[in-house]
Amino acid sequence: MLLDFDGTLSPIVADPAAARPLPGAIPALQELAGRYALVGVLSGRPVEFLTALLPPEIVVSGLYGLEVVRDGVRVDHPYAGAWREVIEDVARASASRGPTGMQVEPKGLSLTLHFRAHPELADAVHDWALTQAWRSGLEVRPARMSIELHPPIATDKGTALEALCEGLDAVCYVGDDVGDLPAFDALDRMAEAGTAHTVRVAVSSDEAPPELLDRADLVLEGPDEVLGFLRSLLGGGELLSQPVGGTTGLNELP
Repeated sequence: MLLDFDGTLSPIVADPAAARPLPGAIPALQELAGRYALVGVLSGRPVEFLTALLPPEIVVSGLYGLEVVRDGVRVDHPYAGAWREVIEDVARASASRGPTGMQVEPKGLSLTLHFRAHPELADAVHDWALTQAWRSGLEVRPARMSIELHPPIATDKGTALEALCEGLDAVCYVGDDVGDLPAFDALDRMAEAGTAHTVRVAVSSDEAPPELLDRADLVLEGPDEVLGFLRSLLGGGELLSQPVGGTTGLNELP
């Protein structure tokens, strides 16, 4: 059982640093971790942020797989460290010379440029990100009301999911944003290869990408229903939404 963090376990908030898991989510995850082979969070957040909020039995994959903490042991991608100074340089430039009103969120091995507080800056932030990517060698990735800059390393939530779930018989992933589509791609590859039963769960909102919702086996309405979903797997709650085209039963999860 793998889940995104922002917009899935945590409601979307104006200040990214203020995001917290929905009350009741942590106990549900802890109980699931005692029943399932693996319970983890895949996020664009750095692991320092996530591990401060999540219990140690939850596996954490941060920055789309560039950082992983499992059983208390942290492992960073071997090619990632050289990019820290590049990220720092772009973060400083963005804070001092970027569009006025853009929020800069350095993450160590990546950088997010937010325009949630000023939606009218979307084009300006995108142009700024492209300029910084051109001069630095970083890659641009779209995100929810933001643009991300990443090292040119072939990692995403799909590769992170496959690395964590190798050898498992069934895998479920829950996400809400365009960055979660690679995780759905990974589940499709597993299903097509016949290596695992899979369940793709999308969290709906006004900002959720239509493709994510269209491809989901199950659609949930916001973090509250995600919590209801987790509790339903534990036998302590009712699942409010219904499957939308998948054939895998939830009882097939490990």
